[in-house]
Amino acid sequence: MNGNGVLLLLILASSLVVGLVIFFLPDRCHRLRATLNLLGATIKILLVSWLLFLVHQGETFRLAFEVLPGIDLVLAADALSLLFASLSALLWFVTTVYAIGYLEGSPRPSRFFGFFSLCVSGAVGVALAGNLITFLVFYEVLMLATWPLVVHRGTPEALRAGRLYLAYTLGGGLVLLTGVVGLSLLAGSPDFTPGGYLAGVAGSGSAPLVVVFVLLIAGFGVKAALVPLHAWLPRAMVAPAPVSALLHAVAVVKAGAFGIVRVINDVFGVELMRDLGLATPLVTVAVITILYGSVQALRTDDLKQRLAFSTVSQISYIVLGVALAGPLGVIGGLVHLVHQGVTKITLFFCAGNFAETLGIHKISEMDGVGRRMPLTMLAFTIGALGMIGVPPLAGFVTKWYLGLGALEAGQAWVLGVLVLSGLLNAAYFLPPVIRGWLGSRSRPWQECMSSSGRSETRRMLLLPVLFTAVLTVGVGLLAGLPFSPLFWVEWIVAEGHFVVGDVP
Repeated sequence: MNGNGVLLLLILASSLVVGLVIFFLPDRCHRLRATLNLLGATIKILLVSWLLFLVHQGETFRLAFEVLPGIDLVLAADALSLLFASLSALLWFVTTVYAIGYLEGSPRPSRFFGFFSLCVSGAVGVALAGNLITFLVFYEVLMLATWPLVVHRGTPEALRAGRLYLAYTLGGGLVLLTGVVGLSLLAGSPDFTPGGYLAGVAGSGSAPLVVVFVLLIAGFGVKAALVPLHAWLPRAMVAPAPVSALLHAVAVVKAGAFGIVRVINDVFGVELMRDLGLATPLVTVAVITILYGSVQALRTDDLKQRLAFSTVSQISYIVLGVALAGPLGVIGGLVHLVHQGVTKITLFFCAGNFAETLGIHKISEMDGVGRRMPLTMLAFTIGALGMIGVPPLAGFVTKWYLGLGALEAGQAWVLGVLVLSGLLNAAYFLPPVIRGWLGSRSRPWQECMSSSGRSETRRMLLLPVLFTAVLTVGVGLLAGLPFSPLFWVEWIVAEGHFVVGDVP
């Protein structure tokens, strides 16, 4: 094992070891548990930042373990994997701070934070997986570690949501496993290769490859919440707010979307995907999901469920961008992996603050909340405008590149979908913003200040919200600066880490 391999293991261990230790801590050890969580999250950020720098300098990182003849578990770091790993590391730290404040005094905190850390270990393992088999292993670890978080409250509603989550994810896992086995029979289990490694077996017939592609996309599509595989996600919103944030911005749905990116770029390659006639159907599925999620968001009054349906819609921007397969579309899709993360986590943190501080769960209950919690409402407004795509926020950068990518790929009709989607985004995000600032009906909480007289929430709940709101502005406003998410994604495409296809 070389030093490069050690660095990859240390990145995984920074959350894995913390999680295992926390399981054995008595629930009363609040300060020690918080210290371990923050220490592990800080170490992971530092290690991933160092790895990011070294990869940009041209160093390579790979570590392989043979588990069976011809089957290796491989950890590797490339520019694409670090896009997801960096997002996971940064937002894990922020979510940890938020979760410490949110779960103050709640039952079974050691169990929660133990699985919380294992969940992030699974997400980072997905990012650093060097082949599809390793990806599958960490993908299932992520699923198993997330289920106890979904059912953490133990209410009948939480348990029902947990059963639905298991049914969908286990079913999706079986479909994915079938696809991985079929792919292994066709081509073995080589490392991920930019441009795909299936060109050599394409001559053996297209039908098996089409079946494998559909199985892989469907398996990953469960966690990416592609329609009609999305039903588990809105129901999972009974989980505590830090879990909802983790599901939508850091771990589960992002792992599914990242899996689709890996299949398109590193297994099939965009040219083979086009030759097999699979690009247009995938674009169509993404478009249907974008519009369906937005329409469903309009129909619900529950704030977290509206945000959940928004995620169903927004995650498919990633799929749409990579399925367009031109340079600009791919840039828009990949950068949205980060932009959606920082924006959506802001919104879920705000929803958690409203619920935890004032007992607000529905949009119809938000009248005048901006006068009671102005900073949280400001952050919510920034997140909502970011999701709509108002310049210069993060969402605008995404939609600008996706629109250019649609024209570049000769798919002008997609530009109309993006415009319609933006209008639907405004239709379901502006009402809570307007109610929050301008609503005037009397609410019980408007008369119930805390004993300290404060008009906001606890500091541990407020600081993460403000930080991610600033990020939402920063990654859009400063998109042209070195090492911004846009800069990194443009470098990924320019250096061939994502091999784009020829455009008309």
